[in-house]
Amino acid sequence: MEFRIERSALTEAVAWAARVLPVRSPVPVLGGLLLDTEGGRLRVSGLDYEASARIDVEAAEILRPGKVLVMGRRLLDICKVLPDGPVECAVEGSRFTVSGDGARFGLSVLPLADYPALPSLPQVRGAVDAAEFAAAVADVAVAAGRDDTLPALTGIRLGLDGETGTMTLAATDRYRFAVRTLPWKATAGDPGPDRSADVSADVIVSARRLTEIARSLGRSGLVSVALDAGSAGFEHAGMRTTVRLLEGRLPRHDKLFALESPAVAVVDRARLVEAVKRVSVVADGDSPVQMSFSAADNSVLLQAGYEDDVASQRLPATLEGAQEMTVAFNPGYLADALASFDEPALRLLLMGAGQRAMITGESEPDTHRHLLMSVKPPLM
Repeated sequence: MEFRIERSALTEAVAWAARVLPVRSPVPVLGGLLLDTEGGRLRVSGLDYEASARIDVEAAEILRPGKVLVMGRRLLDICKVLPDGPVECAVEGSRFTVSGDGARFGLSVLPLADYPALPSLPQVRGAVDAAEFAAAVADVAVAAGRDDTLPALTGIRLGLDGETGTMTLAATDRYRFAVRTLPWKATAGDPGPDRSADVSADVIVSARRLTEIARSLGRSGLVSVALDAGSAGFEHAGMRTTVRLLEGRLPRHDKLFALESPAVAVVDRARLVEAVKRVSVVADGDSPVQMSFSAADNSVLLQAGYEDDVASQRLPATLEGAQEMTVAFNPGYLADALASFDEPALRLLLMGAGQRAMITGESEPDTHRHLLMSVKPPLM
């Protein structure tokens, strides 16, 4: 094997494929990246027990086709310190060499025969806009659980409805619940009574993995979405990745999100984000941030802290459905929820202290919803 390529292109490809490599593995070859030039272009692949990644690079000049397996993270470290400009890579006996502008590195070659076959892409179900998909995943991932003893709660529900052309992403850690919907285009299946089943699905994907995937696939064009019984796959602009599905199901959000006759507050998002950040500096641990809305004053008073260590700020806000409403939230959960929105104004649907509260955008309240549990207001 021998090829030439720009350092930046090689570094980007190696970094993208190396995302899935395990930090530690009892199987040494799983720490390797497979470089393949037999198809007339450079293909870099990596995998572990949960995910795989493959990227094709057309910018490489192939001088001698072949395959080589080398330690992926070591190769990435080398790529990062190479001088800018063209790089020459070659297999020389049992060594893979990388050189450019007078710098030269050698890497031991791993046994190709021991490397598992990369999983194939599952059945493609449709496509979604790359930028919208990345934003939607980020919006809901903040609500995913971190406790690995409850695997399903560390995932994001990926629901596909071929009839309505809607993708639903949802996540919950039992204390908050985020849901985002966005349009997607289903792949046409064979005509017949089961056609809708071909383009509909409801699965759970690791929130950490899906966040990495969505961030890495680019911000333009369409992302192909592929699913089978055990894995999800995504493909975009020469990049292909798969991830194993999580077992179980998330609670359905339909009944949880049905709030009966709530009070509705509207407040400027940017000012509310800054106010929560400001008063939270005196909120020790998880002590709550209290929000007192007043219809008479058209304002909300934010307060946090206890005894002499307190902070407050008043903001303009409207309130309908009640004259006054006081709720309190975990400051971290509230900050995460608010930061996941980008609309100028937010609607807060409030049932009272210790009850559910819903945050939505004012202009598109049905596409992005974040449910929080209000806690008992502190004694100021």
